[in-house]
Amino acid sequence: MTLPQPPIWDAERLADPHTAPDKAQRVRAMFNAIAGRYELVNLLFSLGIDAGWRRRAVGVAGITAADEVLDVACGTGDFARCFARAGAARVVGCDFAHGMLLRARGRPRAKLDWCEADALRLPFADGAFSVTSCAFGVRNFTDLASGLREMGRVLRSGGRAVILEFTRPRHVLVRRVYELYATRLMPAAAGLVSGDRTGAYRYLPRSVVCFLSAEQTVAALREAGFAQVRAVPLTLGIVTVYVAVRE
Repeated sequence: MTLPQPPIWDAERLADPHTAPDKAQRVRAMFNAIAGRYELVNLLFSLGIDAGWRRRAVGVAGITAADEVLDVACGTGDFARCFARAGAARVVGCDFAHGMLLRARGRPRAKLDWCEADALRLPFADGAFSVTSCAFGVRNFTDLASGLREMGRVLRSGGRAVILEFTRPRHVLVRRVYELYATRLMPAAAGLVSGDRTGAYRYLPRSVVCFLSAEQTVAALREAGFAQVRAVPLTLGIVTVYVAVRE
């Protein structure tokens, strides 16, 4: 008889998931486990709004036909495909979760390539891209400062980083309603839909609550060597788009 495996994210580690010493291994295992129904769960529990957030972020980025884009922590490739549809000359999506990349590669598109790589150790030369991007992934970095510096390292001078990430709404009532949904209602329902046993849908909202504010993220980008950092809140501040230019 096979004994059930303990969840990847239990109550102890969820107290502050960003301080777990083996966070990278847990995040990778979690995303590999939920890859099959990841997009379905996102669609259902964001009511389809997540696609609009990505399109808005790409619009804020001001993509041109000359841009070469590296999408970091690309998951199943939704953000990377948005950049390709916007007319970028070349888009590369990279992720360290093999299961997510298999899903991304299942929908080939011209000028779009995939690479299995860790966001903290990108296998690209300095200044290889004009745009680096990350949607809902920077809070999963084991070391945020190192990840942001890597995104800057592979940018050309004057290139821009485009980050889309969840934030806690400023308005108290909006924040309470959102966090009730995100931390109580959504995890139970998403677990049923996805069949997840890893604790992924408890980790994901908890990782937002424990993450930096928009102001702190702007400060982290500046500390990592970016200038002209802009933060654009969307949907009552549930998510924020950051655009930062490499000095």
